[in-house]
Amino acid sequence: MAHNCLQCIKYLMFVFNLLFWFFIMLLIVFLLELTVVILFFVYTDKIDKYAQRDLKKGLHLYGTDGNIGLTNAWSIIQTDFRCCGVSNYTDWFEVYNTTRVPDSCCLEFSENCGLHSPGTWWKDSCYEAVKIWLQENLLAVGIFGLCTVLVQILGLTFAMTMYCQVVKADTYCA
Repeated sequence: MAHNCLQCIKYLMFVFNLLFWFFIMLLIVFLLELTVVILFFVYTDKIDKYAQRDLKKGLHLYGTDGNIGLTNAWSIIQTDFRCCGVSNYTDWFEVYNTTRVPDSCCLEFSENCGLHSPGTWWKDSCYEAVKIWLQENLLAVGIFGLCTVLVQILGLTFAMTMYCQVVKADTYCA
């Protein structure tokens, strides 16, 4: 019974070429990722400029309904990296239309501390702080990327090997 079930699965896989299409899909994903990485290194300066612009636009969503995740992310980043705003704390002035910042920008956190003077706020750029952190942890990011590539290449190899075995077994059985 188990043999018949496996035989049926084998023929279904051969008929629909699932292993072959799985290989093709993995290959497409891998090539797209490779293209994105190459484009990232070629256009690093433009990406840097666009990222800062988009982050500044995203500041306007801080504290709005339905954006609790973004609000929490900014609060965590500003607290952990001891920074304020994308470029500096004045980015928040455009958001609030007044000279104030979120409480997560304060040197010493307290309720409504963002209403006090700029001397009580972090001065550093969050964009630069996160960028420096990524550069310092580039080895870990690189190892993660290489492990991902290795898993994808193994997936491609095993999918094609299994496909070839199914095709070879079918030619012998037919």
